[in-house]
Amino acid sequence: MGSSVSWIALRKLVPLDATPGPADLHAPTGNRLKKPAGNRIGFYSIRVNDQWRICSRWKTHAAYEVDLVDYLRGRPV
Repeated sequence: MGSSVSWIALRKLVPLDATPGPADLHAPTGNRLKKPAGNRIGFYSIRVNDQWRICSRWKTHAAYEVDLVDYLRGRPV
């Protein structure tokens, strides 16, 4: 993972921490909010780039179990 990926992920964590729920992450559209399948059922993901996603669960207006995931390999950093 390069420093540019780290920087983008860090920038996306700020609104993730500030928003009350995943629906608020639809904007900007570059987030590409999704509900992943497979071993990530129950999570939401936002896109960092083609390879990396920030995945999290939501409970009482807060994200938890937040992971930076290598989407191509399906595993957290």
